[in-house]
Amino acid sequence: MSRRRIGFWYRLAAAIAKPPLIVLFKRDWRGMENIPAEGGFLTAVNHNSYLDPLLYAHFQYNTGRLPRFLAKAALFKPFFVGTVMRGTGQIPVVRASADAAAAYRSAVEAVNKGECVAFYPEGTLTRDPDQWPMVGKTGVARVALLTRAPVIPIAQWGANEFLPPYAKKPSFLPRKTHRVLVGPPVDLGAWYGKEPTAEVLREVTGAIMSDVKQLLADVRGIPAPDGLYDPRKAAKGTAADGEGAA
Repeated sequence: MSRRRIGFWYRLAAAIAKPPLIVLFKRDWRGMENIPAEGGFLTAVNHNSYLDPLLYAHFQYNTGRLPRFLAKAALFKPFFVGTVMRGTGQIPVVRASADAAAAYRSAVEAVNKGECVAFYPEGTLTRDPDQWPMVGKTGVARVALLTRAPVIPIAQWGANEFLPPYAKKPSFLPRKTHRVLVGPPVDLGAWYGKEPTAEVLREVTGAIMSDVKQLLADVRGIPAPDGLYDPRKAAKGTAADGEGAA
C-alpha cells in the first residue's frame, strides 16, 4: 500500500484547518513534482513558527500524500487534539526515553508500508537569530539509513512573518504568503552500508539540513550562511563571554 486513504479524521482536520489558512495566507508552493507519487518516503522540513506545522500539513495534504508527523507526546494529551492526532496516524515521541526508540520503529514501519513520514529535524523552533535552520537531531538519519527511502528536503517561509518564533501575538496585515520549495531527494548513497555510528548519523543529518538550508536561501532570495546554527555551541560561547566580562 503506497497511499493512505483519506479517512474521517484527516478529512475533519482539513475541514477545520484549511478555511482559516486559506483566508490568512496566500500560497507560493513550488517543487510538488519532487514529492514521490508512490512508495514510502521521508520529508525534512525547517521549523520557524508555532503555526508552520499546520501550514506545512496543508501543503502536504494538497500533494495527495498524507504525512505522518513525529510529534511531541504532550500534543496527544488534550482530549480533542489527541483524538485527532491519533485518528490521523501521527506518531508520539517521548524524548530521552525508551518510547523515543519506539517512535522511530513506528516511523520505519510506516515508510516500509509505503507512507510518508514528516520530520522536523531541528526538534524545536529555530533559535538562529536570522531564522535559518539549525543543526538537526539524528532521528531522520536513523530512519533514512534503515529504510533507504527517499529523503525529500523542504523549506518553508511565511508562517514566521505572521507569528514569529516564540511570539504570542500574530501580525494579520498585510496578508502573508506561505512559501514552500520542495527539493529533489538528498543524495545519501555515500553512507548506505556504513555502521550507523554517532558520527555517521551526524553527517547524514548535516547533509539533509544543508539541503534544507539551501532551499530556504532560494525561497528567501538571499545567500545562506556557512554551516548550521548550533544552539549548544552558542550557549557555551555566551557563557564564556560572560566569564570573561566578570
